[in-house]
Amino acid sequence: MNINDLILVSVDDHVVEPPDMFDGHIPAKYADQAPKVITRDDGTDAWVFEGQKATNVGLNAVAGRPPDEYGAEPTKFSEIRPGCFDIHERVRDMNANGVAASMNFPSYPQFCGQYFARAQDKDLALAVLRAYNDWHIDEWCGTYPGRMIPLALPPIWDPALMADEVRRVAAKGCHAVTFSENPEKLGYPSLHNEHWDPFWQACSEQNTVVCLHIGSSSQVVITSLDAPVDTMITLQPMSIVQAAADLVWSPMLRKFPDLTLALSEGGIGWIPYFLERVDRVYKQHRAWTHQDFGDKLPSELFLERIVTCFIDDEFGIESRSKLNLDMITWECDYPHSDSTWPLGPESINHYLDGLPDQDIAKITHENALRLFSFDLFGQLPRQRATVGALRGQALDVDLGYRSSARLKKHGTAPVSVLDLAQRLPTSH
Repeated sequence: MNINDLILVSVDDHVVEPPDMFDGHIPAKYADQAPKVITRDDGTDAWVFEGQKATNVGLNAVAGRPPDEYGAEPTKFSEIRPGCFDIHERVRDMNANGVAASMNFPSYPQFCGQYFARAQDKDLALAVLRAYNDWHIDEWCGTYPGRMIPLALPPIWDPALMADEVRRVAAKGCHAVTFSENPEKLGYPSLHNEHWDPFWQACSEQNTVVCLHIGSSSQVVITSLDAPVDTMITLQPMSIVQAAADLVWSPMLRKFPDLTLALSEGGIGWIPYFLERVDRVYKQHRAWTHQDFGDKLPSELFLERIVTCFIDDEFGIESRSKLNLDMITWECDYPHSDSTWPLGPESINHYLDGLPDQDIAKITHENALRLFSFDLFGQLPRQRATVGALRGQALDVDLGYRSSARLKKHGTAPVSVLDLAQRLPTSH
C-alpha cells in the first residue's frame, strides 16, 4: 500500500492540559478550589490542588525538541510545543503526521486520576474529576469532531462512583476509561479483588474499554539504584506483562464476558511467549492451583479480550499470526520521548510493507474505530482521512527542532516532513 493512502488512528497520545481547562466546566461553588497553574521561583509552571504540586516533566512533552535536550526536568508552557496543549495546534501537528484520529491520556492528573484521588475533600475531588472529563470530551475532543477519541478518568477511590462516571460519560459518547495496571501499588485492592466489580460491570454494559497504561501504578521499573535511565526505558513497555498476568489469572475476564481491556503503550513483541507460558502453566499446574477456564485456554481468553497496542514493533508485526489481528492497534505517543511523530507513517510503513491491504487496514485504523466505538468517517470522509490528504493540509506546519537556548542565539529555519523523512533509518 502506498504510504499516502494509509489511514492512521493512534490509540495512545497525551495531552498537556492548558491552564484554563476548568473555565466553564467546574461548578461555581468549587471554582476557587479547582486546580490552578502557578509559576514557581525557578520559572517553571506547576499545577496546585489542595496543596499538591504537579509539573510537566520534560520527557512528557518533548515533541519538537532536539533529542540531546530530552530530560526529566520540570518545564513551563512557553518551552513546549503548542500542539501539546492547544487543540488547534494539536490537530495541525496530527495533520503533519498524517494521523486522522487520536486518543489522549492525561498528564498532570496522572494516568488514572491519582492526583485527584489524593484530595482530602472527596466531594471536591469528584467535582474536579467530572469537570476534567467534561473539558476533555466537550472541548478537547469536541472542538474537532471525528479527530479525538474521548478517554475518561475514573474516581478510583469509589467503585460505585466509577460505575456512575462510566455511564455518565458513555452518554456523552465516551467509551474508553483509563485505569491502573496495578491498583494495589496505589493503596487500593488488587485486580484480583471483587472490590472493582461495579466498575467492571458498568464498563461491560456500556461497551467501554478499560485502558491500562504503562506507569499507571505510579511506579517505574528500577533494577538497581545505579542503573542508567536506559534500563528503565528499555523495560517499561515490557513490564506490562505483569498486568497481563494479573488479567489472565484474575476472575474478572471470566466473570464479565463482555469486558475489554487495553494494554496501552505495552508493545506486542513479547506477547507470543507470554501466551505460550500461561498455557503451559495452566496445563501443568491447574490440578493444584484450581484455575478453571472451561473449554478455553488462558491464551484464547487473552486474545479475545485484550487490546494490544504498539508504537514501533517490527518483531510484533512479524509475529502477528500468534496474535489476534482484530485486537492489534497502533500508537504514536505524541508528545512523549518514545513518539514517532512527525514520521509515524514512515515508521510503521517499514513493518506493513508486504502485508495484505485488509490486514493493514485493521492494524492502522479499523480495529481502533471498532473497539472504541468511534465514528471517524461520519465526521471525516475517508478520502480526507488519508496520510496524503492530511499532510496536504499541513504544508505550513514548522517541524524543525526548537531549542529555547538556540532560538535566543541564532533562531532556526523551518523544516518540512520531507526533510525529516531523511532522518529515518531505511531499515530496522
